[in-house]
Amino acid sequence: MGTRIVLGWILLALALYCGLDPFNHSSISGFPNFVSVEVKLPDKYEIPTNKDSLNLLQNSDVKLLGQIQGPESLVFDPNGRGPYTGIADGRILFWDGTHWTNFAFTSANRSVCDPQPNPLGYIKNEHICGRPLGLRFNKKTGELYIADAYFGLMKVGPEGGVATSLATEAEGVPLTFTNDLDIDDEGNVYFTDSSAQYQRRHFMQLVFSGEDGGRVLKYDPVTKETTVLLKNIQFPNGITLSKDGSFFLFCEGSIGRLSRYWLKGEKAGTSEVFAILPGFPDNIRTNKDGDFWVALHCRRSWTNHLLAATPRLRDFLLRLPIKAKYQFMVFIGGWPHGIIVKYNPEGEIVQILEDSPGKVVKAVSEVEERDGKLWIGSVLMPFVAVYDLGSSSR
Repeated sequence: MGTRIVLGWILLALALYCGLDPFNHSSISGFPNFVSVEVKLPDKYEIPTNKDSLNLLQNSDVKLLGQIQGPESLVFDPNGRGPYTGIADGRILFWDGTHWTNFAFTSANRSVCDPQPNPLGYIKNEHICGRPLGLRFNKKTGELYIADAYFGLMKVGPEGGVATSLATEAEGVPLTFTNDLDIDDEGNVYFTDSSAQYQRRHFMQLVFSGEDGGRVLKYDPVTKETTVLLKNIQFPNGITLSKDGSFFLFCEGSIGRLSRYWLKGEKAGTSEVFAILPGFPDNIRTNKDGDFWVALHCRRSWTNHLLAATPRLRDFLLRLPIKAKYQFMVFIGGWPHGIIVKYNPEGEIVQILEDSPGKVVKAVSEVEERDGKLWIGSVLMPFVAVYDLGSSSR
């Protein structure tokens, strides 16, 4: 009986501690409106089990280690020069074949954007320095369009410089976490806003919550109006147009799937599930053949399935005095590793490349195919990786 009483007091004390968080040690301290919602993941039998048993991504060539921090997106200009990439300190850089040079900025205020030892070191001042995520060139004008997490949809001319703001709100609701974009032949811009509540510097809390305030939007360069195409989405992320422009695909990060939005034909204006993904997606890019490369931070694990389905358990764990980064690792399933998947226009897996231990490539945020090679970016890593597709067939 004595043991039960002691155990009861311990559980009561733990419950009170978690409820009050007197020392502000929890992962959701400072977020008084935090609410966990259920994330309805696909059934386990729907999740692809395809694997790269050879861990071919470990054959990637790591370039520019320590020279750049968090290259989220990689893009080449209409003349084939580049890549260009947005990094953690808010700059957009251009690789001229020999070294990186400054090309553009999304914020003219650089007073607090001092060098840091790793990409996460810049989070404190991201809202001041800017954080360019998705990048795309308008092939006709040569202008670079930018999805900046804090400053919204922007663009800069072919000569670079300080970017110009195009959109900071849609239908009266501010853009909170602008993430990725693509541009059609008429210059219309399709882009994602990942959250209505959490900025990018609070991406872990967004993942913890499962909040469904994300949107997919369209910017019309003629009318300069921004309209909402889809809303109430759990962490919309990467977006890409199909080769023929009849639809675009976008990643649903929390759920782990690709959805298709039809722009032309009988289904125009409607959306549908395109494919179920094996992990947490970031950006998606279309190659010259019309296939789609999807970058994933890591595979899902049983812990993610459990916590996604039980928001009360998630709330309890998040109130424990455990740092957010450790909670994040538990939630996603252990450790970041590298996984890239190629889908054909029918939603079938064509190829999968992995570095399952994360020895060389991990937390992949984008894959840009060019001249038989994959240029691989990572929002969390201090390098660019290049994988030779020819090595897959050797």
